[in-house]
Amino acid sequence: MFAACGIITLLLFVIDLGVGSVSILPREIIGILTGMDSDPVHRSIIIDIRLMKAVVALLVGAALSVSGLQMQTLFRNPLAGPYVLGISSGASLGVALFILAGPMLALPAEISSLGIAGAAWIGAAAILALIAAVGHRIKDIMVILILGMMFSSGVAAIVQILQYLSHEEALKSFVIWTMGSLGDVTRQQLWIMLPAVAAGLILAVLTIKPLNLLLFGEEYALTMGLDIRRSRSLLFISTTLLAGSATAFCGPIGFIGLAMPHVTRMLFDNSDHRVLIPATMLTGGAVLLICDIISKSLTLPINSITALLGIPVVVYVVVKNSMK
Repeated sequence: MFAACGIITLLLFVIDLGVGSVSILPREIIGILTGMDSDPVHRSIIIDIRLMKAVVALLVGAALSVSGLQMQTLFRNPLAGPYVLGISSGASLGVALFILAGPMLALPAEISSLGIAGAAWIGAAAILALIAAVGHRIKDIMVILILGMMFSSGVAAIVQILQYLSHEEALKSFVIWTMGSLGDVTRQQLWIMLPAVAAGLILAVLTIKPLNLLLFGEEYALTMGLDIRRSRSLLFISTTLLAGSATAFCGPIGFIGLAMPHVTRMLFDNSDHRVLIPATMLTGGAVLLICDIISKSLTLPINSITALLGIPVVVYVVVKNSMK
């Protein structure tokens, strides 16, 4: 399964590079990537535009899927996702505040672009820090989940108020950000996003053993000597780095983090996180590449495609659990 997923992901990566307003054949793409002589225009399209977008799709797909897997295991809830603790709402609040203040500050385009990403990451991290501070005093993980949802709802209400009070141009910029985009990440932003996602994935690998113990519940994990608070903090930090970074640079991309852990469990027929975490990275990256290919072919926002692909999986999971 790992070999098959790896080959499929590689093929999708090449197809994604070839799809767009200008179609480029796979053999020419391979030639461009290996440094062979090729059409300068096609070379510029691949290297300067499409390669960056495809790499971002792999990173974001892996980040959102792994963070979703962590949250589902931690909360023992199949409908928990990477935004369950308010990451998306916190990021939206940061971006809303920045976009409203941006026109008054008259910032250059480059600084404004980095500022939007930074504001989103800070907003997401602030909400997670608040949840972590509350969670340090509360042992019941379901209480933390409910508090996270309440904080998320409160922040979402503030964002709606800001949208209502904002000017038309600022509102348009914010709405475009909420649609999600893989193509707005610059090289400068990628060098910020890459280490953040890499650190989150490394933390996810380090939490494999705690996640396997948490499959049997927190009481069992405690009897096996697991430090619940430390493990919970590591999972929160990893989720913030993964989902927060993806949201900051690409906007809130829905359903990938919620659906892909379930798809991976069905494909690999395994609950061991030593298998699930690397497998979820592969499947998440592959599916977001598929979404990007469809998005470019139909000229639609990436969020609409991820929702159309993710909703059937979520419906299946809900129906399956209700029949148990």
